[in-house]
Amino acid sequence: MAETMVNWGVNCVFGMVGHSNLGFADALRRQEEKGNLKFIAIRHEGAASFAASAYGKLTGKPAACFAIAGPGSTNMYTGLWDAKVDRAPILALTGQVATQVVGTGNFQEVDLVRAFDSVAEFNHRVEHKSKHAELMGLAIKHAIIKRDVSHLTFPDEVQEIAIDEGLKAGLPEYRITPMTIAPPMESLEKALNLLNNAKRPVIIVGHGARFHMKKIIVLAEKLNAPVMTTFKAKGQIADNHPLGCGVLGRSGTPIASWFMNESDVLLVIGASFSNHTGITPKKPTIQIDFDPLALSKFHAVDVAVWGEISVTVEMINGQLKNLANKTSQVPEINARREIWLAEKQNRLKDESAVGISSIAVFDELNKQSPANAVMCVDVGNNAYSFGRYFECKEQTFLMSGYLGSIGFALPASIGAWTAVGNTRPIIVVAGDGGFCQYLAEMTTLVKYNIPVKIILLNNNELGKISKEQRAGEFDVWATDLVNPDFAEYANGCGALGIKVTERAHLKKAMAEIMAHNGPALLEIKTDVKLI
Repeated sequence: MAETMVNWGVNCVFGMVGHSNLGFADALRRQEEKGNLKFIAIRHEGAASFAASAYGKLTGKPAACFAIAGPGSTNMYTGLWDAKVDRAPILALTGQVATQVVGTGNFQEVDLVRAFDSVAEFNHRVEHKSKHAELMGLAIKHAIIKRDVSHLTFPDEVQEIAIDEGLKAGLPEYRITPMTIAPPMESLEKALNLLNNAKRPVIIVGHGARFHMKKIIVLAEKLNAPVMTTFKAKGQIADNHPLGCGVLGRSGTPIASWFMNESDVLLVIGASFSNHTGITPKKPTIQIDFDPLALSKFHAVDVAVWGEISVTVEMINGQLKNLANKTSQVPEINARREIWLAEKQNRLKDESAVGISSIAVFDELNKQSPANAVMCVDVGNNAYSFGRYFECKEQTFLMSGYLGSIGFALPASIGAWTAVGNTRPIIVVAGDGGFCQYLAEMTTLVKYNIPVKIILLNNNELGKISKEQRAGEFDVWATDLVNPDFAEYANGCGALGIKVTERAHLKKAMAEIMAHNGPALLEIKTDVKLI
């Protein structure tokens, strides 16, 4: 089964070895010794599933997370839900106590098939008589095609069965059809009719469009259409592209909101119309998605187009006829950018004796982060400020989108590095609340010399929750935090840690972190009010 997994391209595993998964762990060891597999031993199984989720979001391919029976497996649950709701393929592999004691209250006994039933699209216990290679192939096939969670659990006795010499590992050849599905012609013609008649079309792209942006940008340039993204899709078009308008919604910019409201047609691609994004239902709307259930999910749209995104966009681009009526919106985009730039420059003047402003942090990160970095962003006020103030170039962004799970960023960086190695820099943006969730994974970075750079905004508070309490007219309660010295903690783990409490020292400290050959953390004392 391990060999089949590798044959199907699942060659990254994040997990923890323990007494109820030793047989499968030994099979993974043999694959790693052959150079077929990379195993990352994490410190908490929740970090394993978040790392595998991030790997799936970044690559579109599944990685595996691996745990023992009982608590090891249940620890992975949150990261699996993160992958599920963000449509990232993932494979969960769990050990299990011997089948004969399942249901008896045995030590670390949890019925894992039942426990994973709500999260896993494919969910099976491996048995003595299972067609083992075929079962692994089906699990991975479901993860890839459904973009969902597959789970296999291995009882102790199955892991100790001697292999039949006549059995062979499975192969993926001829087992998955190409996914380049063209849309129905009636939907395509309706979409073309709306776009041909539109004078001010706007394109809104979601996370589902992340692998199709080259063709989408070609279409945008042909339509002269401003392009904005959902928060999860931040960076899919550069902020300095002539048609780039940044993020739409609560974490976004006034540029995006203005052009959406001034449009006469919205072309929405790979987005799900979440409340956070705030796509207006008041404009004529074309929605393109690979998932028919995502079309018109929350309200009716004028034209719902089901098809593979690249194929659909290319067909629209090739069949557009009326371009002479399109308004040139680039001068307006430039003007709106100048207004927003002036507003940001004004906010940069905010000073505080308590700590540095978030905009000052991200203004410096704009200048120092490599253009091709993978940015792993946590949940909280740090994410809202990041959405508004960080200017995208060619970076890729990973976040816990629909689950919105605090603590995602640090383990996600492990998954990102496993996907890209040292070919791209990896940067974590986190608050003190999120970072503490998986604090021990700092030692994982050190163990594997993963050169992640961590930008940690420390305001000693769950600031976003305090803000929500005030907005709901509740008392601010139980959101204050007692934190360690994070920079000293990083140094104690064997990484580089630097602390900054004054803005004048921010530039030098960030440059030192970025230049360090290995994992490094910059702790920045920030003012919770200056977000």
